[in-house]
Amino acid sequence: SQKCFRTTDIERVGTTLRHMTFFEMLGNFSFGDYFKQEAVFWAWEYLTKECGLDPKRLYPTVFKEDDEAVELWKKVGAPNAAVRLGEDTNFWNMGPTGPCGPCSEIYYDLGPEFASGKDDVVGGDGDRYIEIWNLVFTGFDRQPDGSLKPLARPCIDTGMGLERLAFCAQGTQSPFHTDLFSPIVEKAAQIIGADPKDPKHALGFRVIADHARAATMLMSEGIIPSNVERGYVLRRLVRRAARYGQLMGFARPFLNLLVPEAIEIFAPGYPELRAASEQVQAVMKTEESKFLETLHAGEAELTKALQKSGKNLSGAAAFRLYETFGFPLELTKEICASQGVAVDEPGFKAASEKASEIARASWKGSGENDLAAI
Repeated sequence: SQKCFRTTDIERVGTTLRHMTFFEMLGNFSFGDYFKQEAVFWAWEYLTKECGLDPKRLYPTVFKEDDEAVELWKKVGAPNAAVRLGEDTNFWNMGPTGPCGPCSEIYYDLGPEFASGKDDVVGGDGDRYIEIWNLVFTGFDRQPDGSLKPLARPCIDTGMGLERLAFCAQGTQSPFHTDLFSPIVEKAAQIIGADPKDPKHALGFRVIADHARAATMLMSEGIIPSNVERGYVLRRLVRRAARYGQLMGFARPFLNLLVPEAIEIFAPGYPELRAASEQVQAVMKTEESKFLETLHAGEAELTKALQKSGKNLSGAAAFRLYETFGFPLELTKEICASQGVAVDEPGFKAASEKASEIARASWKGSGENDLAAI
């Protein structure tokens, strides 16, 4: 499997059945060895025979012009007809030119009890039908004029999310009830003293489980919390999870205690994680403790600012929360959104740039840049 990390939808983690920060991607690949027929047949065989998924709950999609793929799904015996979809979802491109080709996604019907609205259609954004596997048939080379030149050796590139597959195969209520998350949820519940089945706590436990898993994996790779790049993403995860613990009435560091659970989930595939356990726990506890020291004061400051701001929080106020109390902008936005308040992001950026300019000017005046090279 391939370790993957997604940062674009952190705030949606726990609110849907699809969004996670860290996940593992399974797949099979071919560079001219086999093509469309084998990829379709083997995918169907793996899902129905090896994983035991009900064929009647599997729905393939194809690129609307890919008649060959439609016939292959009939040939394999799929009881549900392939759904033809457009280029935006079912035609893979590397860029404006280069390798490309149609793809066939396989969706699993979780059942009517998971229906969430009008988006509950195959290929939609609802919760009922969840994509578990994407088969990409890379058979063309797009030319500068937009024409498609067949590749001499067509390729196969597929990707399947392990967590989604486990969710479907284990028949649980959500990915967070599978054995890839549940040990962390159970340990967190034991420490915090709250019930994950309580609707008012369900989101918090899902966020904590996801973020604890993800932060553990990042720290095991040597990444440490900081205010820039990968370290900033890690800091966001730890502090967001810590705040959910605090919202459930637990105001002490606890994420470090979830690290052993996360490591044991991954250790069969990544045994080297066990050697990093103590270091990861230490970094986790330090970061969470640092944040909890300022969390209460920061929330009090935010409450004051919101009382003055009306429906918009100024960028300067958001930057003060970041600079003084360690509130990532995204955390401030999330708290404000829960109260119907918007945050002036351009103002935050301007305040941040101004602070950087002042810091640079201060550094230039220190004389360090006048040192002669030895």
